[in-house]
Amino acid sequence: MQNTYLNDLQTLFEENRNPGNAVPMKKYMRDLFDYFGIKKPERVMLQKSFFKKNGYPLQDNLGNILKELWNQPEREYQYFAMSLLEKMMKETDKKAIDLYEYLITHKSWWDTVDFLAINVVGRFFLQYPDQIKPQTTKWMASTNMWLQRTCILFQLKYKENTDLLLLEQFISQLSGSTEFFINKAIGWSLREYSKTNATYVVNLVKTIELAPLSKRESLKWLNRKKI
Repeated sequence: MQNTYLNDLQTLFEENRNPGNAVPMKKYMRDLFDYFGIKKPERVMLQKSFFKKNGYPLQDNLGNILKELWNQPEREYQYFAMSLLEKMMKETDKKAIDLYEYLITHKSWWDTVDFLAINVVGRFFLQYPDQIKPQTTKWMASTNMWLQRTCILFQLKYKENTDLLLLEQFISQLSGSTEFFINKAIGWSLREYSKTNATYVVNLVKTIELAPLSKRESLKWLNRKKI
């Protein structure tokens, strides 16, 4: 890597490589990604010490650094990139959405996409609500499952501020999907919102034809609480 900041990170990860952990971690992710074998608790501590020593890059360099991290084979680099991105969210501008889309659509899997959807895109849209309609319209019209999943999940932490008309629109558009990750996202979004408005979710499940997985996931919390 042609960057001192990233070279220091590479050295840190290499020094803490654990091949015994790397094999099952890769297997858990269906052999899609390589790993150093650094489990989350240790990685979080290493990242904390790294940030304390090296600080954060300049905002102007962030996009290039994130893309370089994203292009590395070991998944810990992508996890670090997400932590870095989250810590620098306050300095973001409207153009950052193009970078987020790049990250969502490259090396896509639930572990990165869900974090980006909820903790990055969700926060971005709160900061720039005028970007919600143009971006989600484009993403929903795409054939990219992960962008569509992002449309469903970005409001997951919005609670009473959830735009129900928008959420219902997305669910209706995707309700006939056979994609596991789409149907799971629909159920997850409704399950989470059921903690805010149980009646709405119960009624929606009755009025929209959902996949069995979506319906089951939507009502899971309510059934457990016997509401």
